[in-house]
Amino acid sequence: MEKRLFVGNLAYSVGESELESAFSDHGKVVTAVVVRDRETGRSRGFGFIEMETEDMAKTAKGAMDGAELDGRRIRVNEAQPKNDVQRRSDFGERW
Repeated sequence: MEKRLFVGNLAYSVGESELESAFSDHGKVVTAVVVRDRETGRSRGFGFIEMETEDMAKTAKGAMDGAELDGRRIRVNEAQPKNDVQRRSDFGERW
């Protein structure tokens, strides 16, 4: 398992500090990033957490997947490298 986790279904009010605080109960958080819209600066509803070790990431994933954060049930998955993500523009070419 990777040390980096994808966190989805975030409330728009959740920032990096709240995200880090929620995950810090399950190990040392190296980085917490909430992805924001380039033009408006508003949260896009997802982010990434990097834990210090793979064991901490596994523990955090198990504990936080489906947990409630600021009124919403978040989902936590292992982050995928950008190269493995199918881009929308590729969709038509692959089918």
